[in-house]
Amino acid sequence: MPPDTAMPLLGGLSAADFMSVHWQKRPLFVPGAVPQAAGVIDVETLFDLAQHPEAQTRRIACKADAWTVDPGPLRARQLAAKGRWTVLVQGINHFLPEADALLRRFAFIPYTRLDDVMASYATPGGGVGPHYDSYDVFLIQAHGIRRWQISGQPDRELLPDQPLKLMADFRPEQTFECKPGDLLYLPPGYAHDGVAVDDCITLSVGFRAPSHAELGREFLFWLADRIDLPGLYADPDLLPTSEPSRVDAGMVRRVATVLQGIRWDDDAVAGFLCQYLSEPKPHVVFDPPEDPLGAAAFARDAQRHGVALDLQTLMLHDGVQVFCNGEPLAVPVALLPALCRLADRRFLEGADLVRALTDCIYPLYLAGHLHLAEPGP
Repeated sequence: MPPDTAMPLLGGLSAADFMSVHWQKRPLFVPGAVPQAAGVIDVETLFDLAQHPEAQTRRIACKADAWTVDPGPLRARQLAAKGRWTVLVQGINHFLPEADALLRRFAFIPYTRLDDVMASYATPGGGVGPHYDSYDVFLIQAHGIRRWQISGQPDRELLPDQPLKLMADFRPEQTFECKPGDLLYLPPGYAHDGVAVDDCITLSVGFRAPSHAELGREFLFWLADRIDLPGLYADPDLLPTSEPSRVDAGMVRRVATVLQGIRWDDDAVAGFLCQYLSEPKPHVVFDPPEDPLGAAAFARDAQRHGVALDLQTLMLHDGVQVFCNGEPLAVPVALLPALCRLADRRFLEGADLVRALTDCIYPLYLAGHLHLAEPGP
């Protein structure tokens, strides 16, 4: 969809207007923005995922103003307890095509920033307390009603000695009663507190915002494998010393001069970002096909039905190089546009899959990073 087209998801704003007026600036509430939200997940499915060993889950409870946090996988009795509690299941888009489809509705924002969809179930009165996130979030009500109070207050002091990052002095400025399909966007740092009015499920579309320190550290790790500084340390003008344990100023100058030979440019940074931001999270596991097709049979079926990326796969490109789950793909120049379309759309129709391209993506199929599309009716 063009960025200047009005989007019901954004209350009739175009993507360009939303990014200009609201993105990382001010909240937006859109009643009935996602009428399909109820079909993304139900309570039974959420509880099944909460007990799944590969899902990232937490159960947060509050009793007499005392908060407890239990990591998953959860047990059935924890999901049947009385009282005020919440279950959070991260990354449901890795398990449910409906959740992945919801995430892709936000593809007007680059995949480098999109993170995942979290589902939270809460009993009446349940929540996670007043807090703020360091990233943008779209809160979408799927079932029941949740009352959100939000505040743009600059005071973000936290309560000490708590298992959660709870705000010490939350002062709500606006209140929204979110019903199924309603959407509330909050920019980073905007304080909020959501309390379930009844049994409810809220979907959170979150965004990735690595710290500068994280980017710097990971870039230096990446750069370490690419440093080319020929020669050996030498000091033909070295003088005798009476302080053999001192690191002398001459050595410091010589090494500083050598290290100035470490260089990078925008192309290097683009390569780093493609690799680093496409790496799966540590808990992600791919399932290769149990009975894989040979290359020729895969090419035939791919050209007949098309291919789709696995729900967990991350594929990024910079227009010159393509990375899939942290690994570069050897891409002939003629195939680059098709692979970039695959990264953007996450599927390709059979008509786009010439034999050279199927040979290029066949290893992705064997690794479980990509699948044959389901045959049509």
